[in-house]
Amino acid sequence: MKILIAEDEKAMSDALAMVLRHFGYEVDTVPDGLAAVEKVQESAYDCMVFDVMMPRMDGVEALKRIRSSGDVTPVILLTAKAEVDDRITGLDAGADDYLTKPFAMGELLARIRSMTRRAGAFTPGRLSVGHVTLDVEEQEISCESSIRLSSKEAKLMKYFMQNTGKALTGEEILRHVWKDEPVADVETVQMYVAYLREKIEAVRGDAEIAGGEEGPFTMTAAVR
Repeated sequence: MKILIAEDEKAMSDALAMVLRHFGYEVDTVPDGLAAVEKVQESAYDCMVFDVMMPRMDGVEALKRIRSSGDVTPVILLTAKAEVDDRITGLDAGADDYLTKPFAMGELLARIRSMTRRAGAFTPGRLSVGHVTLDVEEQEISCESSIRLSSKEAKLMKYFMQNTGKALTGEEILRHVWKDEPVADVETVQMYVAYLREKIEAVRGDAEIAGGEEGPFTMTAAVR
């Protein structure tokens, strides 16, 4: 599971990263809100932890920009401020939870577990990239025509569409789409990506899944 920490106090950032890695999380750290926005545009995360008061761009503004792009990754805000108005501002900006400093690491870990468990319950019924639409419930993609997907193809398509433009490694995809199937490997991902490419072509869609082989996969809308 991959977590992004945006915290300008290096000692705090290093401590959070060390504890989270000890508990098996993959962690990226950035020193400010602008760097967090840029990082989220490149990579997919399971949860993000943002300090509110940071240079260049504060955590609330960074969160607003990330939410405006359609990213629904769970976000926990950290702040030294305890006033109710500050909490309301953060929650209104799209935060899923809020922790006031100082806090116990055990509480942060529990909230991360809670956020990531609940994240899958809020998937929109329809997702789109370019003119290609996925009906999540019906497991069907459409553009000039429509075609049904297998359950695994639909999960893979949903993951790509939720992370449009981001570089997704085979290992990341395995963790999210084949998390309960330890026999699956990167070759399995490559095979299902090939299936999706064929079905996107069958509906004359303008979504493309680039990459593979030795590098990451990226879904984008093709320029026609």
